[in-house]
Amino acid sequence: MPVITLPDGSHREYDQAVTVMEVAQSIGSGLAKATLAGKLDGKLVDASTLIENDATLQIVTSKDEAGVDVIRHSTAHLLAQAVKELFPQAQVTIGPVIENGFYYDFAYERPFTPEDLAAIEKKMQQLADQDYPVKRTVLPRDEAVKFFRNQGEEYKAEIIESIPANEDLSLYEQGGFTDLCRGPHVPSTGKLKAFKLMKIAGAYWRGNSDNEMLQRIYGTAWGDKKELQAYLHRLEEAEKRDHRKLAKTLDLFHSQEEAPGMVFWHDKGWTIYQQVEQYIRQKLRTNGYGEVRTPQVVDRSLWEKSGHWDKFGDMIFTTHSEHRDYAIKPMNCPCHVQIYNQGIKSYRDLPIRLAEFGSCHRNEPSGTLHGLMRVRNFVQDDAHIFCAENQIQDEVSTFIDMLFDVYKDFGFEEVIIKLSTRPENRVGDDAVWDKAESALELALNNKGLKWDLQPGEGAFYGPKIEFSLKDCIGRVWQCGTIQVDFSMPGRLGATYIAEDGSRQVPVMLHRAILGSLERFIGILIEQHAGTFPAWLAPVQAVLMTITDRHAEYASELAQNLEKQGFRVKIDLRNEKIGFKIREHSMQRVPYLLIIGDKELDDQTISVRTQKGEDLGSLSISAFAERLTKEIEDKK
Repeated sequence: MPVITLPDGSHREYDQAVTVMEVAQSIGSGLAKATLAGKLDGKLVDASTLIENDATLQIVTSKDEAGVDVIRHSTAHLLAQAVKELFPQAQVTIGPVIENGFYYDFAYERPFTPEDLAAIEKKMQQLADQDYPVKRTVLPRDEAVKFFRNQGEEYKAEIIESIPANEDLSLYEQGGFTDLCRGPHVPSTGKLKAFKLMKIAGAYWRGNSDNEMLQRIYGTAWGDKKELQAYLHRLEEAEKRDHRKLAKTLDLFHSQEEAPGMVFWHDKGWTIYQQVEQYIRQKLRTNGYGEVRTPQVVDRSLWEKSGHWDKFGDMIFTTHSEHRDYAIKPMNCPCHVQIYNQGIKSYRDLPIRLAEFGSCHRNEPSGTLHGLMRVRNFVQDDAHIFCAENQIQDEVSTFIDMLFDVYKDFGFEEVIIKLSTRPENRVGDDAVWDKAESALELALNNKGLKWDLQPGEGAFYGPKIEFSLKDCIGRVWQCGTIQVDFSMPGRLGATYIAEDGSRQVPVMLHRAILGSLERFIGILIEQHAGTFPAWLAPVQAVLMTITDRHAEYASELAQNLEKQGFRVKIDLRNEKIGFKIREHSMQRVPYLLIIGDKELDDQTISVRTQKGEDLGSLSISAFAERLTKEIEDKK
């Protein structure tokens, strides 16, 4: 007689063993219809799973994150079934869930075409409409190998042969198609109502370039068609906002094969970069940071002592000189400890806050490079705080306040916070990690902030709080971080004289707000679709003349505005004013200043905004006042 405890604390008692689905049915027909799986004592299981003993149970539906993952995993199997029905000679390999969707890799004699993709998706819909029951069976490993080999599925058999011989394996069957999978899966194919195939790509078998090339079909799947359409709309918006395309249109930066993962900043792009950097620099000054600069190339021994040499491995660019090995720095922290170590430090000196716009290099795989979002050379708004243990709370709290102010100024209102705890590969004993994790958890709770736990996602030297931004189309970007490190300072010989005269090791807080400046600027470009607020815009205003006789007045006004610190350009070309307005509007210039006979006579300017708003005639001082306020307000 199992007793089932539900998430609301209520209990249900049954006369005999029941399945997850039967529990859902006993609660209500609506819930049963929506049931995709269950969480039994915290473990995700099929709706057909039999419950024989007392247990806790959560019914999983498409409204749950776990439910959407079940849908995506099941849709990957639906894709494989459709491919096998249309192309019987194709071999199936693996089909995992990924962010926003899934993929499945196939071996087939010829490349799939866009027409094939459309046919496969149509077949998937037909199979879903058939509402085939999805049934789980268990086979010993060797029987599973034999089963798939008899079907001609050599790749699947190879996967199973790599599993220990004494293990049983779960197989899922739907409409005559059987696949290997841990599960769980939806109860029937009719639960799969909102999916779309996205693209075809190449992929090496088992990710090894020495193996044969397979064909990977990507797809997306959601709980309902409304969510699917919303996702496809976000993709359309993301395509319009692609920072690489906008960079070309607006002449901001470029990349080229001679320097993969490195950025060639153009004048306008570098102007934006400088505005971001100077803004952060001012924030650092007002919050008690000293700005430092450390070498780009440092002896290998320092990185070995810090632990980075083993951690980063082949990701470190190296060079050699006079029988010594050097690393082109992948991080700034060990170098900041070297500055701290110069001279004796007292408890009275703490906290010491060292900041650097540190240029770092990491040998990211070429296939992962993506505009500004993933590069090999990047600059961090990096800083390290050396403090006593009893100063951690105040320092973390002050940092969080500064971080929220910065994000607000850049136009981001929604911040997602996660606490990442000890990873499997780490330095330092458990007692130190307990102390560091507790310190960050207490800091978050003292601020009254909502946060989620990310077990095992901390840095190798300490736990961290991660701050992610949600942009205007719902994408999440992890940017800021603060990490508590009890290990590295001691490894690198950092100490201070405590109040009792003893020599102590300081705590090191690693922190960044933007993270990589390159990546953050890429996010800004896409957030604003290239239409920057006036304080960030590379050109804040363009003075446009109607005829040549207005040129001298335009030049005088430009000099006036430039002396006040504004970024302005003059367009004296012999073109129609409508043409000039359209061109500079497409360049996303915030203000278009038009000069004709009336403006010359009245000593004014006619002002239009980039959005097309006509502000009429203004004196140059009135316009300057407006622009100044807009810049100060970060609008």
